Amino acid sequence: MALSVEERERFLAEPHVGALSVVEAPDRAPLTVPVWYRYTPGGELWVRTPPGSRKARAIEAAGRFSLMVQRTEPTVRYVSVAGPVTAIEADTPERAREMAGQYLPAGQVEEFVAYERTRLGEHVVIRMRPERWFSADLGSAG
Repeated sequence: MALSVEERERFLAEPHVGALSVVEAPDRAPLTVPVWYRYTPGGELWVRTPPGSRKARAIEAAGRFSLMVQRTEPTVRYVSVAGPVTAIEADTPERAREMAGQYLPAGQVEEFVAYERTRLGEHVVIRMRPERWFSADLGSAG
């Protein structure tokens, strides 16, 4: 059963690991990678990545991407969104903390942000406006 607008937006705003897909070349299947993301109902979705990463280059070239999130308990539910990139901008320590804070316990956020900055380098924020939504709750998994 398809989710209502409110249900799908609320579900997407929860801290799931997303599967980001982007067309990398016309003769290949899309590049699909796991990502942390942020979404506020009614707003844009955003991800962070190093600026020269394969994912960033593919998103810049395609100008759009899709993201799918799912769960299996207590019921099988998913939301998939696709849309155009609205901005690629420099990341900030505040955004890094906001993202990490959604996925990590509070006591681990600063350590992760420091690790990321020293080991993984700078990041960019890529914003997407969801245009196409696919969602369902398929009932219990059992």
